[in-house]
Amino acid sequence: MPLTGKQKRFLRAQANRLRPEFHVGKNGVTATFIQQVDDSLARHELIKINLLQNAEVTMEQVVLALEEALPGITVAQKIGRVILLYRPADKEKYQRLSRRIATL
Repeated sequence: MPLTGKQKRFLRAQANRLRPEFHVGKNGVTATFIQQVDDSLARHELIKINLLQNAEVTMEQVVLALEEALPGITVAQKIGRVILLYRPADKEKYQRLSRRIATL
């Protein structure tokens, strides 16, 4: 689902209070990392990923790997070494952000 500019702005505002939940280091993007990101997105809908300086992959490679492995994710923002990912939750009890975004 493509997000409008207003919806992305809302997500960026919500992400101000978030700390990066995941860090990509020298091991890059592994199957375990992808599974953990998938589980976290299922519960939180919005997460930050930090790309460490010793990472051997670029931000574009990380985004591409995650988009291929996790259908339905949206990159809300890429700034510096931080990626902001959004995916609406499947379970209704976790749909806190997606309900608010639908009204924007």
